[in-house]
Amino acid sequence: MKAKETRLKGCFVLEPTVFKDERGYFYESHNQNTFNRLIGQEVNFVQDNQSFSTKGVVRALHYQIGEHAQAKLVSVLQGTVLDVAVDLRQDSPTFGDHIAVELSAENKKQLFIPRGFAHGFIVLSNIANFFYKCDNFYNKEAEGGIIYNDEDLKIDWKLNEEDIIVSEKDTVLPNFRNARI
Repeated sequence: MKAKETRLKGCFVLEPTVFKDERGYFYESHNQNTFNRLIGQEVNFVQDNQSFSTKGVVRALHYQIGEHAQAKLVSVLQGTVLDVAVDLRQDSPTFGDHIAVELSAENKKQLFIPRGFAHGFIVLSNIANFFYKCDNFYNKEAEGGIIYNDEDLKIDWKLNEEDIIVSEKDTVLPNFRNARI
């Protein structure tokens, strides 16, 4: 497995070594020792989540605050998504900046998002099965969010606005300036 740190310190794109032959393929999707060595820190995942969505669905931008903050390791089991991480660390030189990485079942890339980031994705394929590991348990009272189309963040979701599907809950999230961080 290879890991490359993005321009947002602590966010890594991971690419597994895939072994292919006439039968198909095999790869190790997660090895705790290898993962910790590649990102240079100890992260212990305690919760796995999975979602299924159709084309145009945006699930964004979500995070947990305080002692309930979560680091995530995300990947796509079926389909293609544009995955987005926004730096919410107020002492970071990249505070308010974001990265967008295409993750797919085909490229098998993973994105590690440390604590202190908002996270979201949009489905670019007809369907997507999205998988993520979290290093802390979900806590409703610590839930935070930022509206996906925030004018200050200027995230290019790669689809036309009329093709985007957002939950009612996500349409009323605050903008970046008013978010509870």
